[in-house]
Amino acid sequence: MAHKRKSNRSARKRFRLTATGKIKRAHAFKNHILTKKRARRKARLVKPGYVEPCDAGRIERLLVLK
Repeated sequence: MAHKRKSNRSARKRFRLTATGKIKRAHAFKNHILTKKRARRKARLVKPGYVEPCDAGRIERLLVLK
Protein backbone atom coordinates (compact mmCIF):
# COMPACT_ATOMS: atom_id res chain seq x y z
CA MET A 1 0.00 0.00 0.00
CA ALA A 2 1.38 3.41 -0.97
CA HIS A 3 1.81 6.04 1.71
CA LYS A 4 0.40 9.52 1.46
CA ARG A 5 3.11 12.10 0.84
CA LYS A 6 3.47 14.92 3.32
CA SER A 7 3.86 18.45 2.03
CA ASN A 8 6.84 20.43 3.25
CA ARG A 9 5.48 22.51 6.13
CA SER A 10 7.85 25.46 5.65
CA ALA A 11 6.89 25.66 1.95
CA ARG A 12 3.20 25.45 2.89
CA LYS A 13 3.58 28.60 4.98
CA ARG A 14 5.48 30.54 2.29
CA PHE A 15 3.62 29.74 -0.93
CA ARG A 16 0.00 29.82 -2.09
CA LEU A 17 -1.53 28.52 -5.30
CA THR A 18 -3.62 30.96 -7.36
CA ALA A 19 -6.77 30.04 -9.31
CA THR A 20 -4.81 30.14 -12.58
CA GLY A 21 -2.19 27.73 -11.21
CA LYS A 22 0.61 30.22 -10.52
CA ILE A 23 2.49 30.03 -7.24
CA LYS A 24 2.26 33.21 -5.20
CA ARG A 25 5.02 34.28 -2.80
CA ALA A 26 5.85 37.22 -0.54
CA HIS A 27 8.62 39.71 -1.28
CA ALA A 28 11.76 39.80 0.86
CA PHE A 29 13.21 42.87 2.68
CA LYS A 30 9.96 44.03 4.30
CA ASN A 31 10.55 42.99 7.94
CA HIS A 32 12.98 45.40 9.55
CA ILE A 33 15.31 48.37 8.87
CA LEU A 34 12.42 50.07 7.09
CA THR A 35 13.45 53.65 7.95
CA LYS A 36 16.00 53.87 5.12
CA LYS A 37 13.58 52.44 2.53
CA ARG A 38 11.35 54.85 0.64
CA ALA A 39 7.55 54.59 0.99
CA ARG A 40 7.18 53.70 -2.69
CA ARG A 41 9.60 50.79 -2.35
CA LYS A 42 7.85 49.50 0.78
CA ALA A 43 4.46 49.74 -0.93
CA ARG A 44 5.74 47.65 -3.84
CA LEU A 45 7.08 45.00 -1.46
CA VAL A 46 3.59 44.50 0.01
CA LYS A 47 2.21 43.33 -3.33
CA PRO A 48 2.56 39.60 -4.06
CA GLY A 49 5.32 38.16 -6.19
CA TYR A 50 5.10 35.02 -8.27
CA VAL A 51 7.51 32.11 -8.46
CA GLU A 52 9.41 31.97 -11.76
CA PRO A 53 8.48 29.05 -14.05
CA CYS A 54 12.01 27.60 -13.77
CA ASP A 55 11.57 27.25 -9.97
CA ALA A 56 7.87 26.29 -10.01
CA GLY A 57 8.51 22.55 -10.42
CA ARG A 58 10.64 22.42 -7.30
CA ILE A 59 8.02 24.27 -5.24
CA GLU A 60 5.23 22.06 -6.61
CA ARG A 61 7.19 19.01 -5.45
CA LEU A 62 7.51 20.47 -1.94
CA LEU A 63 3.78 21.26 -1.84
CA VAL A 64 2.92 17.82 -3.32
CA LEU A 65 0.78 19.33 -6.08
CA LYS A 66 1.66 16.76 -8.74
